[in-house]
Amino acid sequence: MVHPQFDDLVGQDTAVALLCRAVDHQRVAPAYLFAGPHGIGRRLAAERFAEILFAPDPTTLSTVLARRIAQRNHPDLLWVEPTYLHQGKLIGASQAAEAGLTRKSPPQTRLEQVRQIAQFLSRPPLEAPRAVVVIEAAETMAEGAANALLKTLEEPGKATIVLLAPGPQSLLPTLVSRCQTIPFQRLNGADMMTVLHQMGQADILEQPQVLAMAQGSPGGAIAAYQQLQNIPDELLTALHQPPRSLREALEQGRQVAKTLDTEAQLWLLDYLLNWYWQHHPTESPRWLPQLEAAKGYLRRFVQPRLVWEVMLMSLVKV
Repeated sequence: MVHPQFDDLVGQDTAVALLCRAVDHQRVAPAYLFAGPHGIGRRLAAERFAEILFAPDPTTLSTVLARRIAQRNHPDLLWVEPTYLHQGKLIGASQAAEAGLTRKSPPQTRLEQVRQIAQFLSRPPLEAPRAVVVIEAAETMAEGAANALLKTLEEPGKATIVLLAPGPQSLLPTLVSRCQTIPFQRLNGADMMTVLHQMGQADILEQPQVLAMAQGSPGGAIAAYQQLQNIPDELLTALHQPPRSLREALEQGRQVAKTLDTEAQLWLLDYLLNWYWQHHPTESPRWLPQLEAAKGYLRRFVQPRLVWEVMLMSLVKV
């Protein structure tokens, strides 16, 4: 039986069927890995799954429960997201975005957060039949944090732990072996259209470049569209063609480093990889390795202006 909580989860029939079967047969696993790309419904599925686990009897379901889960204020739900270390405190990635904080390094799921999970599960559930822990972007766990999570996965008590990650290959094999994997798929064109209309983002359907980058991920399309709005039109238009001179390359590199933070720069490199592949097919085999190398340097915290200047200079036709 497909539970009505999953009615708004589009394009994930296999995942929904597996989760509903586990509930109906009362064989809910201690831990799950929701595996699939970002932005295709894993987070929504985790919320809906928590609703079912908190209220197994459909007659007890309510919009109040759904709202409490969405707002992360249910006493038996712990929602863990990657954090930044800011002024000695851990700040969640969503909180940092709301506060306008920009960091050079990507957020991580840290050892302190894994210890918080163990502490949370050391007490019995307060309102629900079982506790639920959701770990977003589990692939960001450092090895120490992942190893600390192993014991909790083995003995979670009266709880279910859900890890969200791109796939089994992004986690330690020892973690994966303790989870039941639930596959999530990229959406087809019709489902993409349905989701974007539901979310009030139908304008994105008129952005073929954004849709091409999203590759079946509505969340990815929305994030890409938002990033696109933050890049000055003049700069973006200039980067659609490789620089014509070394001087132009240096100027463009300076503008990118000055205007965009590291996360936006990484996104821009992905955008240009896609753009060059589509619009410069004969030259792209020579250019694309340079852009990929630039992404690697940015992730290793090389000075951004230097990365862009060197990369753009390498694209100049001599």
